[in-house]
Amino acid sequence: MRTRSLLILITLAALALPVAARADETLNRIENCKAVLQGVLDLPEKGIPPALLDNATAVAIVPDVVKLAFVVGGRHGSGVLLVREGDGGWSLPVFIQLSGGSLGWQIGAQSTDVVLVFKDRQRVDSLLKGQFTLGADASVAAGPVGRQAEAATNARMKAEIYSYARSRGIFAGVSLEGSKLAVDQDADQAFYGRPASDPHVVIDGKVSDVAPEARELVDLLTSHTRE
Repeated sequence: MRTRSLLILITLAALALPVAARADETLNRIENCKAVLQGVLDLPEKGIPPALLDNATAVAIVPDVVKLAFVVGGRHGSGVLLVREGDGGWSLPVFIQLSGGSLGWQIGAQSTDVVLVFKDRQRVDSLLKGQFTLGADASVAAGPVGRQAEAATNARMKAEIYSYARSRGIFAGVSLEGSKLAVDQDADQAFYGRPASDPHVVIDGKVSDVAPEARELVDLLTSHTRE
């Protein structure tokens, strides 16, 4: 009986290891996203125009998007999506993945931080339902850079999503047509627990025991946007 109980405990411990490892990975992803966002916000003259962030319905942050050598032009990265709430605040991060796409990447870049600024709430809702392709299911354009683009942000910009990339310290608008965005349900569940299989549970704040790193990311974006 004692041997059987010991075997059960060993089995349960073995099953728990992948879950614990995934939880650590998601926490690292949050920290990396926070570092990318801080780096972007520290460049007001050369980064995303503040007015664009003020009018955003969601912001996606995908650190370290890497080139896949075995797929011509392929890219893959994991990040998070923060959604604008009805009161003007920002939701807890929903985990996402970005893959594919070969146009517009900086020559020679092997690892690139990507930021997507959503202007259309419909496209945010489409992403939360599963996945969609930039350029096909939603219009995407390289975003303007710096405060000098402030006037163009509202007057002439018509795309639903604006994309940016940072590689080797250089931050610029980039074309991501053909790239796919999808909700990473496994990561949501690892970070928030089983109820988070539906991303709306995260957005509505119906999760408990949220790691402080997640709230710090929300606070960072909130401190740089007007409601």
